Amino acid sequence: MADKHGVFGFLVDQEAPTGKIASSLGLDEETLDRLLVLLDSFGVIEQNEHGAYRIPAGMAPFLDPESSRSVGGFLNHVMNSTLGRLPQLDGYLTDGKSAVDAVLPAPFDVMYRTPKLTEEFLAAMWQLTYDVSRELVPMAGLTEVRHLVDIGGASGPFCVAALEATPGLRATVFELPEVGPYVADTVERYGLRGRLDFAAGDFHRDEFPPTECVAFGYILSGWTDEIGLELLRKAYRACADGGRVLIMDRLFDDDRRGPLPTAVMNLSMHVEAKGRHRTAAEYMGLLESAGFVDCEVHRTSQDKQLVIGLKR
Repeated sequence: MADKHGVFGFLVDQEAPTGKIASSLGLDEETLDRLLVLLDSFGVIEQNEHGAYRIPAGMAPFLDPESSRSVGGFLNHVMNSTLGRLPQLDGYLTDGKSAVDAVLPAPFDVMYRTPKLTEEFLAAMWQLTYDVSRELVPMAGLTEVRHLVDIGGASGPFCVAALEATPGLRATVFELPEVGPYVADTVERYGLRGRLDFAAGDFHRDEFPPTECVAFGYILSGWTDEIGLELLRKAYRACADGGRVLIMDRLFDDDRRGPLPTAVMNLSMHVEAKGRHRTAAEYMGLLESAGFVDCEVHRTSQDKQLVIGLKR
């Protein structure tokens, strides 16, 4: 709510008491006060000795709507989509996921059901992907790659980061047709005509465009091992000899006891999709079963990590 109604954006560069924030943003002061007290208790914002609220320096990159590390879009997706599905866990515990899901729509039929839901989901994916991609790209070995295909690449956050860092690279987002206009917007916003394009398709039914590099960002964790292996085999067929596949996702520690963000999202995947989060070894096993070799793991300073497999 604070992000939606502009409270964080208002406090990015200034301190202000509840009354000033409420009057400036046209919000009810009593309700806002209760919200600010709660956010202060959680340490999201803080109150100074004069009663004015501010955003702590360490929180600013995540709360500033203009920051590449903003989490507002992701939190909006959680509030408007994920939380509404959590009651399904009760049925999963008593009847099993397959029985409950049998009468529910497919995951992306929900996420892309309306233009508003599509926009909210793509905004969440951009915020979860773009900033960390600037760490992932140098690890991905793209300097000799001429073309990459991002499977389920949303509106293109990984592609943009890769193209910004790699002169001469071209990229294709392979996504459901509904996403095409959003990729077109990305092309115009970042001046990427001739370098970033869109291929409409369903990765469950269609083969992937031929390329030198296939990227999966937060895709395989949404599906079972059987489906993940099928997608990796499609990636192997699409890759030229000497090509590579990139799996970019949260990883469990080898003992699967953490980290905490991965454990939280592992439960979220149970209600939002049909997959789970895996260890690096589990992903390497899937890659090798699909035919890839010389698998490597590269770790970032954030939650999203990289597993690479090569096609010899």
